[in-house]
Amino acid sequence: MKAIGAAILSTALAFGLARPVAAESATHPQIGPFGFDLAGMDRSVPPGADFYRYANGTWARTTPIPADKPNFGMFTRLDDLNRERVKGILEGARHDAHSKAGVAYAAFLDEAAIERRGLAPARPWLDRIEAIATPADYAQVAAQALREGVAVPFEVNVTQDDRHPDAYVLKLGQAGLGLPDRDYYLETNEAMARMRVAYRDHLSHVLVLAGVDPRDASNRSDAILAMETRIAKASWNRVDTRDAGKTYNRLTRAQATALAKGFDIDTFLRAAGAHAGDVVVSQPSAVAGIAGVVGSTPLPVLKDALRVAVLDAYGDVLPKAFARERFDFHERLLSGAEQPEPRWKRAVAFAVDAVPDEVGKAYVARYFPADHKAAAEALVRNLLAAMDKRIAALDWMTPQTKRRARAKLAAFHPKVGYPEHWQDYSGLDMRADDAFGNRMRARAFVFDRDMRKPGKPFDRDEWRVTPMTVDAFANFSAVEIVIPAAILQPPFFDPEADSAINYGAIGASIAHEITHQFDDQGSKYDEQGRLTTWWTSADLGGFETRTKALARQYDAYEPLPGQHVNGALTLGENIADLGGLAIAYDAWRLSLAGREAPTLEGFTGDQRFFLGWAQIWRLKYRDADLRQRLLTNPHAPAAQRVWTSRNLDAWYEAFDVRPDQSLYLPSNERVRIW
Repeated sequence: MKAIGAAILSTALAFGLARPVAAESATHPQIGPFGFDLAGMDRSVPPGADFYRYANGTWARTTPIPADKPNFGMFTRLDDLNRERVKGILEGARHDAHSKAGVAYAAFLDEAAIERRGLAPARPWLDRIEAIATPADYAQVAAQALREGVAVPFEVNVTQDDRHPDAYVLKLGQAGLGLPDRDYYLETNEAMARMRVAYRDHLSHVLVLAGVDPRDASNRSDAILAMETRIAKASWNRVDTRDAGKTYNRLTRAQATALAKGFDIDTFLRAAGAHAGDVVVSQPSAVAGIAGVVGSTPLPVLKDALRVAVLDAYGDVLPKAFARERFDFHERLLSGAEQPEPRWKRAVAFAVDAVPDEVGKAYVARYFPADHKAAAEALVRNLLAAMDKRIAALDWMTPQTKRRARAKLAAFHPKVGYPEHWQDYSGLDMRADDAFGNRMRARAFVFDRDMRKPGKPFDRDEWRVTPMTVDAFANFSAVEIVIPAAILQPPFFDPEADSAINYGAIGASIAHEITHQFDDQGSKYDEQGRLTTWWTSADLGGFETRTKALARQYDAYEPLPGQHVNGALTLGENIADLGGLAIAYDAWRLSLAGREAPTLEGFTGDQRFFLGWAQIWRLKYRDADLRQRLLTNPHAPAAQRVWTSRNLDAWYEAFDVRPDQSLYLPSNERVRIW
């Protein structure tokens, strides 16, 4: 224990996590007197009544959601900062013909050229759709659409093989819905009924923009909606779709073809570039059901659905009428945004999407010094050490399973900051006068690159996110966690902030990703990243008892009237929040090496730790966005994530939480897993 504590202290000092906060410094935290915004609190609310409002209430009450956003908080604030930084990089490159990112950015910004060209860039696509005469034609054109980033009834991608993690495998799954989730089609309440009417109108408007006679558009949109409703009925719900065991179904090509009766899945996959080999089918009954829907749907309806999908996917690189229609439905109605983002922000996103590594390399060189990467990697190692100590002390797990769990922890592959090797885009053509074509070619470039991977060795150095991503990730099959450069900034991390704030923020965030490898799905993967059973049955039963208790806790939360958090859908994230907070707290206490943290501005060290956690979840939603998230998002809303602290004994002691306060849980009801 002393060795772990000393290691954590050494790292903390290097990373600014255990800076002597009482000492005078030439620099100051970017937020508040010690890294926390005291003015954003609402101290009229007892912490035990609502810890989110206590820590963030004034901020929530006084901070407006910008008109171009469906929600706003710490993540979006950092994303805005990073887009400003990337804008500076791209502005410097927009006239450089050798910069693919600069060319993509400039082409997107040239609205006049986009207006002049009208529907001409999409005409080859519309003509291709019009020429479909047989089901085989449809399968080939749908595959081409998929290749270029257009939604079709089936999802195809290439991933690490869950049961053979040293190789890539082709994956096939359900898709084909224009609304965010199957419940939008199947729920009978008034809100969803209104949404379906609005969606039908949107389909009609896009068909008219594509040249369909307005007198026919209404009936044709009804037919698309009817087809998608049948697809929704065949589709799996999101709880089943996140189940790693249920979604691993490896089939031969012949078996997959037999499963998808009614649709020529073999022609579809071959046209997409997958010429041979096995395929993992994520939702077999759904794939079979959707194939039946597609096979029994008249070709004119399939063609109309493709027209809408193409124009929706490419609406922001077509004339303003298309972009406006796309925004009015997908952003305004579904998410609640009041106006589109400024063109330059969308241009930044467009360029990053086209050539992420070219932009990422420039971003890292300018904004992420090498010492930040080294120190963050050291912090990860020490959080892993704290997790190892917790596993060793578990009272509900047998020594046999503990050994395997600790072996898995020792096998972790952390990725911090940015990739070691950058993607080569020399084969990608970017043109200054062709925003539509740039998107099409960029998406096909990535798709084709992936389609060459099945059966080949898995590249453990590959990144699937950019350094500019304000988030962190866990990859079960690779036994890895990924911490991009952009999240290593205030309020998550500030080298001048108090150590307790940093541990409650970035420490808990990194530990959250560590815990994901042991959540209800990550725990199904062993130390080699194989989807397999490595637990004893007794330990698995004890684990499931605890996770079910956590799911019930979240099921009780009602962020919108009549709409609760789905404890099963959010279970993995809730386990990760709970474990991450506990691990980070242990690591912070060890970093003190037996000393007591000073009291700052009237707050003890333990109180500051939990305030650091609460501050990163300052986040406000528009009702439409929150409603969609409750149905589709595996994360609980921000306030309920803050409330995770009600399961930690240290939180009760820090804030003197009493039994008569609403967040109070008796000790035997506090969920303890990792």
